[in-house]
Amino acid sequence: MNYPTIDPVIFSIGPVSIRWYGLAYVVAFATCFLLGQYRIKKFGNEWTLAQWGDVVFFGTIGTLVGGRLGYVLFYEFSRTLEDPLWIFRIWEGGMSFHGGLLGVFVALLLWSRQHKIHFFKIADFVAPLVSIGIGFGRLGNFANTELPGRATESFLGVHFPCHAVYQLNPTCIGEFEPFTRHVSSLYQAFTTGVIVFLVVWIYSAKPRPLGSVCGLFLALYGMGRFGTEFFREPDVGLGFILGDWMTMGQLLSLPLIVFGILLMTPVVTRHIQPKSNS
Repeated sequence: MNYPTIDPVIFSIGPVSIRWYGLAYVVAFATCFLLGQYRIKKFGNEWTLAQWGDVVFFGTIGTLVGGRLGYVLFYEFSRTLEDPLWIFRIWEGGMSFHGGLLGVFVALLLWSRQHKIHFFKIADFVAPLVSIGIGFGRLGNFANTELPGRATESFLGVHFPCHAVYQLNPTCIGEFEPFTRHVSSLYQAFTTGVIVFLVVWIYSAKPRPLGSVCGLFLALYGMGRFGTEFFREPDVGLGFILGDWMTMGQLLSLPLIVFGILLMTPVVTRHIQPKSNS
């Protein structure tokens, strides 16, 4: 089976082009906003719907800035030195989840201090919503024919377009590669998007120790990303980071797994509880 031919541009109006990749991010942020509104109305919370709108705004800025800077620093630093303006062409793809996560953490930390709300109360509220956004982002990667998988003879494999793998396989001639690859973007959309979202959403439906919902999300995302990286080609220019098997995505996921598990341990959850004024 051949990789489906998808024009990355949905439509153009003059010099302005609407792309699937950009639409995926818009849908992701809108979905997170609506799901957050639903949670506030159903479960109640310590801030208003207007404040939730502020949280989403801060989180959006943190995601975009952190995600782009993370991609530049972790994956494409040399390309940015050659073409500095490339860093602003987000519509061409190139966002790092790990960088975006750091950006969101910084944004939420600033917001929590401004409004004097415990950081982990906000993080626990936001954590169940993040995965669905990740899923939409991976669908954007799919539309852009990004994240080529490793070669496979499995029935799940597809023939990638030559233009999508020319850096990995310069000998590719014609429209499609002669062998098949895993569609790693869809694997990650399903695991770190759908599955992690469902588990964390269900877990957060009941009161949990402070920090544990955020911890569960970090641990599950890290594990899902670590596992699915085995089906994804290492990034061009980086290759394997450790030996002949660990990728940059796996290396960056290890701290998430460790930190997530720590946040769920009783000793840590007790330590981060708000201090009583009595």
